[in-house]
Amino acid sequence: MSKANSFGYTEKVLDHFNNPRNTGTIEDADVTARAGSAACGDMVLLYLKVNPKTEVIDDIKFQSFGCAANIASTSVTTELAKGKTLTEAKKVHFKDVVEELGGLPKQKVHCAQLATSGLKLAIMKYEAKMGKREIDEDFVRRMMTGVLDPAKGVNIVAAKRVNTVEVEGNKVKVILEKDIDEEVAETLRSDIKDAFTGLDLEVTVV
Repeated sequence: MSKANSFGYTEKVLDHFNNPRNTGTIEDADVTARAGSAACGDMVLLYLKVNPKTEVIDDIKFQSFGCAANIASTSVTTELAKGKTLTEAKKVHFKDVVEELGGLPKQKVHCAQLATSGLKLAIMKYEAKMGKREIDEDFVRRMMTGVLDPAKGVNIVAAKRVNTVEVEGNKVKVILEKDIDEEVAETLRSDIKDAFTGLDLEVTVV
């Protein structure tokens, strides 16, 4: 058994790790989205090019910062999404990714969840950009599920790091909990603002 296989990775995982599909960037991407945090070990950046008439994902690329499972999961996610309509791509579930890879070690399933979460965030962001999704508190909180708390390793909404969200027109104000270490809070402020890059919003995080 190879060293890699001793970690429980299938041949498909190793194939997508060694030969990832759809890597890189799209210079004129319609939307970009990030999920995860380099500080926590796993992060993905997704770039989408969408046909505005058919809403088909004509192109999708990614950059991944993390382990073999993270790279392989994101590679498969892009394959499952490319050529699909946005409605179809929304249905790509992390279990579909795990199945396509022939399985993942239990402690690595979160990589498939991260990849599919990134895809859904990108689609939500595109819909908001095109005026097909209302930018309200629910949208803001959903977008922030792609931001991880470096201290807890889970998204900041689940970690209850967000106190209040205020939306007025194109102005968004996010108020964080007061008990956050200032260094962590500074990271979160930057990451939250990055989550809304590309949208015509004025985002303030305090």
